[in-house]
Amino acid sequence: YVPETYANKNNLHHPEARQRLLSIYRSVENTLQWTDLDYWSERLGLDIASLKREVSHLVNVHPHVIDFLSYMEDLGKKVYLITNAHPKALEVKMEKVKIGRWFQQLITSQEVGAAKEQPEFWPKLQKILPYDRATTLFADDTEKVLHSAAGYGIGHLVHIAKPSSRLDPQHSLHYPSILSFQELLF
Repeated sequence: YVPETYANKNNLHHPEARQRLLSIYRSVENTLQWTDLDYWSERLGLDIASLKREVSHLVNVHPHVIDFLSYMEDLGKKVYLITNAHPKALEVKMEKVKIGRWFQQLITSQEVGAAKEQPEFWPKLQKILPYDRATTLFADDTEKVLHSAAGYGIGHLVHIAKPSSRLDPQHSLHYPSILSFQELLF
């Protein structure tokens, strides 16, 4: 949606706009700027938060997530949402899916001051949210993030192989992969 909007705003053909944007994206990939809606709004001259709202109909809860969160609650486990999503993007998502009540806290990489892919993320998160690395279960759909978490000593890592209903599953070669959170219920 961003390439299409960018093309229209800048009087470009869609493939040309996409190529320009890919070059810009790669320049900040795996950094905090990558997820910063304010950065992208300024850099691209688009209101990215508004664009997120325009496509919020695409946001949905993964299958069996509510079952998993309910199960964790029944077990007395504390559940936190740790995300690279910008606070404005997270707000759009939480308005749409209404699952915020299941989490003790929602923490964004913006609050931490580093992206989850960056090694400095984890010690900074530890200061905000003291947790036992050895007993923590962390699930993510990005292997770079899981590698970073493993490097910090997070004990139980799970790869989400199907982060989007619109994409084919991509299983990890390094971590146990799940297609659905039902697989974590036992």
